[in-house]
Amino acid sequence: MDYNAKLDELHKRVEDTEASVKAAAAEDRDKLKQRIDQAQSDVDRTAAEAKQKAQQAGERAESGWDQVRADAAAKAAEIKGKVDRRNREIDANMADSDARSAEGNAASAIDFAVLAVGNARLAILDAIDARAYADEAARRVAT
Repeated sequence: MDYNAKLDELHKRVEDTEASVKAAAAEDRDKLKQRIDQAQSDVDRTAAEAKQKAQQAGERAESGWDQVRADAAAKAAEIKGKVDRRNREIDANMADSDARSAEGNAASAIDFAVLAVGNARLAILDAIDARAYADEAARRVAT
């Protein structure tokens, strides 16, 4: 597996996210809604691709990671629902409370991403070690 390519893709997604967040800070709510709709579409597509890969891989792909992906997709749908509801609400106090909750969710999502990157690092190192061990064991058997 080409881990560097996967990590490059992850890095690009982080850079794209940073650029999107910076641009969003100066946009009106109509433009933000478009940006949110696009982000939701991207998350839905990524979740569907992950589900398809897991189904193609069969039983061996069923793991805690599949549940993590499903949970992440559900969280994204929940956030989209909150955005839609927020667009219908007017009360300033509720809006402030909702904003604080959304900010907390954003911070938690970033913390989760940091944890996910750490787990990815550990999993990649484990996979590299497992491959090295398997290759070494095959050489011992061959000699």
